[in-house]
Amino acid sequence: MLSELTVRNFGIIEAITWEPAGGLNVITGETGAGKSLVVDAVEALLSGQMQEEDIRSGAEATQIEGIFRLARDQAALRALLAEKGLEADEDTLLVSGDFRRQGRATPRINRQAVARALLRDIGALMVDIHGQSGHLSLLNREQHLEFLDAYAHSGETRRRFAAMAMELSQTERELQVLQKSEQELARQRELLNFQIDEIRRARLQAGEEEALTRELARLAAAEKLKAAAYEIYAIIYGDESAGAAVIDRLNEVLPLLKKAIETDPSLESKLGYLAETSSGLAELARDIRAYGDKLDDDPRRLEEVQGRLELIRGLKRKYGGSIGEITAYLARAEDELQGLTHSGERREALAARTGQLKKEMGALAGELSAARSRAARKLIEAVHRELADLNMSRVEFSVSLTREASPEGLPLPDGESYRFNSRGVDNAEFMAATNPGEPLKPLAKIASAGEISRFMLALKVSLAEADTIPVLIFDEIDIGIGGRSGEIIGEKLWKLARRHQVICVTHLPQIAAFADAHYRVSKKSAGERTTSSITPLRDEARRKELAVMLAGPRYTPTALNAATELLEKAEKWKGAAA
Repeated sequence: MLSELTVRNFGIIEAITWEPAGGLNVITGETGAGKSLVVDAVEALLSGQMQEEDIRSGAEATQIEGIFRLARDQAALRALLAEKGLEADEDTLLVSGDFRRQGRATPRINRQAVARALLRDIGALMVDIHGQSGHLSLLNREQHLEFLDAYAHSGETRRRFAAMAMELSQTERELQVLQKSEQELARQRELLNFQIDEIRRARLQAGEEEALTRELARLAAAEKLKAAAYEIYAIIYGDESAGAAVIDRLNEVLPLLKKAIETDPSLESKLGYLAETSSGLAELARDIRAYGDKLDDDPRRLEEVQGRLELIRGLKRKYGGSIGEITAYLARAEDELQGLTHSGERREALAARTGQLKKEMGALAGELSAARSRAARKLIEAVHRELADLNMSRVEFSVSLTREASPEGLPLPDGESYRFNSRGVDNAEFMAATNPGEPLKPLAKIASAGEISRFMLALKVSLAEADTIPVLIFDEIDIGIGGRSGEIIGEKLWKLARRHQVICVTHLPQIAAFADAHYRVSKKSAGERTTSSITPLRDEARRKELAVMLAGPRYTPTALNAATELLEKAEKWKGAAA
């Protein structure tokens, strides 16, 4: 519900903050005071746009802000908010708009800037405005089937049908993929077989590329490494070109150290270290010599290693940046080839499932159509009863249920096939004729604002249980009607307000008497400026407002008594109807 509306610099409104109540809220006031501006402000807030001339003279911008409290059962609205990252904070939704001249506007939800299209989608799930504006779900043909299904209580059947429709769509997409030409499938199999064979024949091993790279470096530098090994050996053991050998020099040190130990026994530990060093150095020289002996020039092995590395690089260019990625590609290719090999069996299974799904969906679509037809007849009768109460008995209402034949569509038990979507095979549209002899037309074609408001009231009352939009606003609903009809409208608005928050702008005291909360919009002038304000009315103030509505500003005690009678009569009726 709308819990607070703040408006600044809109028309003759300088600044108001209004906190409507639950139930039936009635707004009254003299002509030109700005009653409909409240409705217009809500319309601008939820559409994200307004005319530049609506910005108060002398102001640069209009600011409008609405605080909405969400009910637990507003699943569609909550899902949309969650999808767009606009979750309500503690079930409260803040909608605001900053409207500047030259058509610049910044709509926000929970302080996040949003596109107008999204704002309108969210607004359509929260508020219906019945009057001169077009912010009205019942004028949207796409919503008519939703209302009819809710009225028919066909939700579970429709959910089952929608789930099957989704499965059918997925099954048909997979089948289309598998039903490529055999020539294309053959080309795919041939390519996959080639790729799998090429990778398998390579017999790649983890870490092989790194090991081959090291071996290649060794083979390419074999002569240099061999020369270095011999030179190291010659330095340690000596030869004709190396001069005195390191090992010989160490051996010369041993007797000198032994002689020193005779004088200073503390050097005994150094003798062992020197002996170990001499022995280790001799072993190192032998190992280096053996390493050099093995480093024979092997052009054939060098060529093998180079060829193997080139093979690995070629496979990496085709199938991945490493041996691990090439191996993973092989696994995927084998799986894909397996799938293509068994594609014929899979196609048969999918085709069978498609046929079964269509058969089951056809039966469900038939159930839905039958339920919709029954609900349409029931709704037509209910709306006609409401229209008669509203003195609109000559207005005709009907529900047009149509189907579109299609050979590729869904076969129904009657043997015909029809185009379908996730909602079934039916198209629904609410139709009306407001004058005798006129053909039925879509609701959007009804011209008179007051007429369409009363017509929508009849529809809303009939659809009260099926309608999930929490806030209903009626403007100019009393155009062209008298007191008795006003009383009936008041009764119906009050009944509607048991399930919705209803806001009604009216000139009729017979309607205002049924309000759960009554507000007066008035204007006053100061110098050359006129300002509009909204005031809650209770008790005596409310009785006086009804008297003004009955007899004008100079009302008499008789008018006050008549106002009292209206209030008492309305309260008595509400008590009996509750």
